[in-house]
Amino acid sequence: MTEVPTMDELLKDAPTNWGKWGPDDEIGALNYLTAEEVLRGVRHIRQGSVFTLQRLIGDPKGDPVWPGRKPAVRTMILDEASWDADDAPQFPGGLHYADDKIDAFLQGSTQYDALGHVWYGGQIWNGYDARTTVGGLDRASVAPIAERGVAGRGILLDMARFRGKDNLDKAETFTHEDLMACAKAQGTEIEKHDILIIRTNFLKLFFEQGDAFYEGFCEPGLTYSPELVSWFQEMEIPNLVTDTIANEVTMDPENGTALPLHCALMRNLGVTLTEICDLERLAADCAEDGQYTFLYAAAPLKVNQASGSPVNPLAIK
Repeated sequence: MTEVPTMDELLKDAPTNWGKWGPDDEIGALNYLTAEEVLRGVRHIRQGSVFTLQRLIGDPKGDPVWPGRKPAVRTMILDEASWDADDAPQFPGGLHYADDKIDAFLQGSTQYDALGHVWYGGQIWNGYDARTTVGGLDRASVAPIAERGVAGRGILLDMARFRGKDNLDKAETFTHEDLMACAKAQGTEIEKHDILIIRTNFLKLFFEQGDAFYEGFCEPGLTYSPELVSWFQEMEIPNLVTDTIANEVTMDPENGTALPLHCALMRNLGVTLTEICDLERLAADCAEDGQYTFLYAAAPLKVNQASGSPVNPLAIK
């Protein structure tokens, strides 16, 4: 059996963007999304159609989450029954109201990763010491991303339709060359600074299979290669958005490592990752009218020191 390399070994010659935006940077490749890039995205609005990309939290059919995480639990605190009690709160005029709370992993729904979410070799994005994550991310948390917001030209790359499938299969892989071929087949091309939105429809299986979905868990997705990483750097991709739980093939079939692109793209290049999006309505519309580019806009919640945050991204065509 071939020995699985460490990330230090696998990525020893990998490019980094550390220091590119200064020693204190915490948003990485989102720096590429200048005002000009926002306007480039705006120019792709032709209909005024708005598509929300967040999956429903508390879906009666279940919430797909990374193995080991639990779905969100919403608890009702006040409702009309609360006023049945003799000691019910009283407000002048007779106001009643509903109140509830949620107990959830911050990365338990459609969400943005902080750049400090994943690391190896004792350093997170931009070379910050991994000890800065103890008790909460002092550096490269999701808060700077939330403060800034994300907006630019988005391009949907419908890999499932491109391969003639309802959904990609477990552990099915594709490369940056496949992404370019998909764009070409859709009548467009990936441009520098594009926000890449990749549809696999793999989570369809979660809703069909229930708990069996997690048996031999290995999602489809991009697979690591030095060429792919160099392409992301040369294209200056700011944000990778997918409808899977972890953006990339879970276990790399070539080297056996888990989630190497989280390290090569996010930790090293500062590419922001967005996961568990619902792309079905958007994809159906793109397939119908042939327009696969649009303004993409998103702002995760401003949570201090958090490693991730829920988000409801928008695609505006």
